[in-house]
Amino acid sequence: MPELPELNPVIHGKLRLALLSLLAGVEEAEFTWLRAKTGSTDGNLGAQLMKLEESGYVAVEKKFVQRKPQTIYRMTDTGREALQEYVSALKQLLGAAI
Repeated sequence: MPELPELNPVIHGKLRLALLSLLAGVEEAEFTWLRAKTGSTDGNLGAQLMKLEESGYVAVEKKFVQRKPQTIYRMTDTGREALQEYVSALKQLLGAAI
């Protein structure tokens, strides 16, 4: 029996996978846009984005626009590579089932 691939535990979380998938399709995204797309609470979204940031998968930029705070997220090259590896491992794991 072939050895099963390991799935990256940082990406494997449902919300973190959704966030990386969303960020892969855009140059950058505001916190509020990510919240609307995922339907997540501010607290959970912030915690999951922090895990992705700590792993080097996303970069964050905080600034003020007309005196209102704005938080922008971008996927890093490391994040893109990790997501590609995750998808490859998932395809390998699923094998003929797809």
